[in-house]
Amino acid sequence: MRLPLLTIALSTCLAASACLVSFAQSAPPAIALDEYLNNTAITEAHLSPDGAAAVIATESPDWIANTFRHDLWLWTAAGGLKPLTHSGSEENAAWSPDGKWIAFLSDRALDGETAGDDGAPASTDSKASRLWVISVSGGEALPLFREKLDVHAFAWSPNGASLFYAVTEPLTPEQQETQKAEWKDVVRWREQNRGDVLLSQPLAPALERSLALAGPHPADTAADAGKDTDKKKDTATIPAGAAVVTRSPDSSITELTLSPDGNTIAFETGPPHKRIERLSSYDIFTVPAAGGKAHALTRNNGIESELHWSPDGRWIHFIVAAAAGSVEDAYHDTQGRLYRIDPSEGTMERLGAQFDGSWDQYALLPDGRELALGLKGTQDQVYLVEADKATKLPGRPGSYAGIDSALHANAVLLRHSAINVPTQAFLAADPLHPGQLTPLTSFNPLFAQRAQPEWQPYTWKADDGVTVEGVLLFPPGKKGAKHLRMLTFIHGGPADADGDRFGADWYDWATLAAANGWLVFRPNYRGSAGYGDDFLAAISPHLVSKPGRDILAGVDALVKDGYADPGKLAIGGYSYGGYMTNWLITQTNRFKAAVTGAGAIEHAANWGNDDETLDDAWYLGGTPWENPAIYQSEAALFRLDKVTTPTHIVQGMADVRVSYLEGVAMERALQSLGVPHAFLAFPGEGHGLPNNPWHGYIKLREELKWLDKYCPQ
Repeated sequence: MRLPLLTIALSTCLAASACLVSFAQSAPPAIALDEYLNNTAITEAHLSPDGAAAVIATESPDWIANTFRHDLWLWTAAGGLKPLTHSGSEENAAWSPDGKWIAFLSDRALDGETAGDDGAPASTDSKASRLWVISVSGGEALPLFREKLDVHAFAWSPNGASLFYAVTEPLTPEQQETQKAEWKDVVRWREQNRGDVLLSQPLAPALERSLALAGPHPADTAADAGKDTDKKKDTATIPAGAAVVTRSPDSSITELTLSPDGNTIAFETGPPHKRIERLSSYDIFTVPAAGGKAHALTRNNGIESELHWSPDGRWIHFIVAAAAGSVEDAYHDTQGRLYRIDPSEGTMERLGAQFDGSWDQYALLPDGRELALGLKGTQDQVYLVEADKATKLPGRPGSYAGIDSALHANAVLLRHSAINVPTQAFLAADPLHPGQLTPLTSFNPLFAQRAQPEWQPYTWKADDGVTVEGVLLFPPGKKGAKHLRMLTFIHGGPADADGDRFGADWYDWATLAAANGWLVFRPNYRGSAGYGDDFLAAISPHLVSKPGRDILAGVDALVKDGYADPGKLAIGGYSYGGYMTNWLITQTNRFKAAVTGAGAIEHAANWGNDDETLDDAWYLGGTPWENPAIYQSEAALFRLDKVTTPTHIVQGMADVRVSYLEGVAMERALQSLGVPHAFLAFPGEGHGLPNNPWHGYIKLREELKWLDKYCPQ
């Protein structure tokens, strides 16, 4: 298309031609799929107690090993950013209060380990996520214990002399032998679940023991051979040197934190089977750090998280995330809310209640002030929270994430990104001015060297007159262009929102679609967070039809405004975005192509299979037998005979959030109806495809090909 224009320029002005050639040569290329997915994501970032250093956790694909690496990095002002660990399996880092050590979880194997020696069925993963400690000054990481136990949560004592951690109540060797003999590899769905035991372990002797026993297990040494054999059979395999603080026989311990004086532990519980079936499993408990019986501090209908003591020890702060229930009354979903509770009186206060967005995360400064990240519209920003008030602090456009404060310094660590700016970690020396940032990382520089899509917010009226907002991403150099082929790309959740933040993976690939010539429409439909509790709750009980009408109204508006070519419309999404895609292709034939993943086509079986069963029942106004009409009327399954859209389906075969069989049923229906389709199933993958980066790569490669095939430029 450019050749005739260039010929005219040559015939009229040689200098102009030179300018055109120079421009063409300097224009950045579009990013390739390989480049797009070969990025490093920051998953955590924590400040040292004095605020002078930071530990940063990352995830990146290892294409050769067919896995994802999880690494820890250490940043210091003098040395910059350097690798801290090297095994590729480190997560959940925490500084010791004196800043000399970093504890973390890792499933790296110890010498001589074999599968099936932990009493678990032989078919399960034999890896154990142990607690490890590494010196900031250098050296190798050391395990706190050798026993094959998964640590669910841990915390340092305030003096740094001990670590407290929770593991599933271990079986004695005799119990392990009995279980193997009687049950083989049979899974007893509920009966085999055990609660947690909370342990304390002095650091110094544990590290001395680890250094001395870096070779064989202590039970295998010559000195131990033949000694106390009968006693060992009757004793649970609790790590040597560890003391029992308390037992939680019916629940796992998901978080724990110690009071500033070190005398009391607060912890959050959850069901050992990890399925959200009843909220009585989720509560805050306190227990003396010296040991004793735990006391229930809350009994409510919400799931608390991010427990932190106030610096003066008077309050325990926590958050109830979006769509995690309510701690104030009967179960219902709201946006994220902040609270604090007095552990001595049991009185609870809601904080920042005047903010009509969704609270995401928070941090407490040494003087007790609270900073929180609040999602409102298309941006996450930093707010100062005082009682029920929230004041937005001067920040950078885009979105913040992962706020963390120093124990003894008036500084905070933040992550920040924008649609075209990869996430980096930053230090804010003045916590009240989070726009003044010192960068600590510079991951993914390649994105700045590739053509950038342009974006703008977009609002429209739904069929009932409510204003709905979304985001439009234009192909590079085409902002404001009209009559473009358009991909309606629907976020999951549903209590989430798309906005001015970076995403580059198999799930969030809107910028890659834009780079491939698509106008990408990202609607924040009814049910999304960041637009008020009423907006979020309006999705119930019409789980797909209500937001579906919002989305179709947005498509109509974009066609009317001339942005979208009505003959070149496509649709897609994953998880709840897959639910919506499956539903919407039963409502209209205007979409020429669809890509859907991990989306249910009915709700009764999915209620039974979903690990968030309670949430499903709220969205649909009750259980399947309480509200069968809604379960049927909101299901795509009974309308699939209306589908003509060529549809590409993907599913993780080990998904417990949306059963793999939902994809199987949809494929069978489309096959019987003669609708063009493809179905990719990923072995061993759960809902988030966390295991093999090639699965996400193949998913995205094939989805892009599918869209181009049925909705070409």
